[in-house]
Amino acid sequence: MADTESRTETSTPPASGITRRRLIGTAGATGVALGAVGAGAGYAVASSTDSPDQQDALTSLGADEVMFHGKHQPGITTPMQSRGHLVAFDLAAGAGRKEATALMRRWSATAERLMAGEPMTSDDTDVARDAGPSSLSITFGFGHSFFARTGLEKQRPGALDPLPDFFSDHLDKARSNGDLWVQIGANDGLVAFHALRAIQKDAGGAAKVRWQMNGFNRSPGATAQPMTARNLMGQIDGTDNPKPAESDFDKRIFVPSSGASAQSPAWMANGSYAVVRRIRMLLDDWEKLSTAAQENVIGRKKSTGAPLTGGDETSEMKLDKTDAKGDLVVPINAHARISRPDQNGGAAMLRRPFSFHDGIAADGTPDAGLLFVCWQADPLRGFVPVQRKLDRGDALSQFIRHESSGLFAVPGGAEKGGYVGQALLEG
Repeated sequence: MADTESRTETSTPPASGITRRRLIGTAGATGVALGAVGAGAGYAVASSTDSPDQQDALTSLGADEVMFHGKHQPGITTPMQSRGHLVAFDLAAGAGRKEATALMRRWSATAERLMAGEPMTSDDTDVARDAGPSSLSITFGFGHSFFARTGLEKQRPGALDPLPDFFSDHLDKARSNGDLWVQIGANDGLVAFHALRAIQKDAGGAAKVRWQMNGFNRSPGATAQPMTARNLMGQIDGTDNPKPAESDFDKRIFVPSSGASAQSPAWMANGSYAVVRRIRMLLDDWEKLSTAAQENVIGRKKSTGAPLTGGDETSEMKLDKTDAKGDLVVPINAHARISRPDQNGGAAMLRRPFSFHDGIAADGTPDAGLLFVCWQADPLRGFVPVQRKLDRGDALSQFIRHESSGLFAVPGGAEKGGYVGQALLEG
């Protein structure tokens, strides 16, 4: 989609024969700002001692730019990045609509600059100096509690009603929900941290951090060709994601621009709803299973992501196929069977997660898993029915634990000169 696609320069050498990467290195050494790669005030400096192949690859990765302004906010259909931060804030005591409006203005201005590869206007930490935009995206959302804090209860969408309790939940309330939510993604760890620090500093006295989580994915170019990401269980994760090219993609993922209702009021036009779950993977137990047993839990081949009924990753799963003994090839409680849209009344969501690893306990148990983020036009028709069904009989449930949860209304993108949430806060 045009408003969230990345822009990447080509790596064609200049006519003089000096490679583009060498040109960047020379310009950086002489203090020349290279706006063409989204860098400002020395934010693109490279060593001329790198090999040409490495230079081109690094230049391309750093030059990728995601647009801040557009119909939808960035970070929804943006290709998954290799580094991510999720952070929720609560408005400070005494802060209300006025303070929230000023904060969203600051945050939007900061996001626009950083996503273009530019430094902060003042008090920049220099963490991202030398780097281009690196596909940085910053996305903002509002939690259920935000509306009471700002006197905007009448504008709170019905779709933002709290998620129901699930049997498998073991939720930490301190790491769940929040007035405001920010998702940061980038293909460079320093660029992502720089944005996180800038957002935190911009909050000032208006809001304080409620919880914060760090995630990662495979880096672009790490595989021979682009492929669906793997999670920490080693499984290909995201095969059945809706595709932007599909005719009903926008209807399933984004709130329509017309037909406002109590479920999704007018200020949510072109927005989406994000469900955020910290899902701990019980890796010690999982890794005791044979590969065949793991594949039966998921319903797909671990090596290729293909359904157990044959074909490749994108092949249709033949749910009724049986083996020589008459048993279903894809077990009745396999995760891939239960979570299929056609097994859940067509319920669909766009999954865009990050893996996490937050250390190792004294007994050697890893605190690792998935920062699950999914997008849908209505969580009551997207996430909820699927999770209810998984809750009742998913074979994967004994190997995971849902430890935190949040639901956020993510409005449409900001217009040029505007800020995210303007239609809500000034409506």
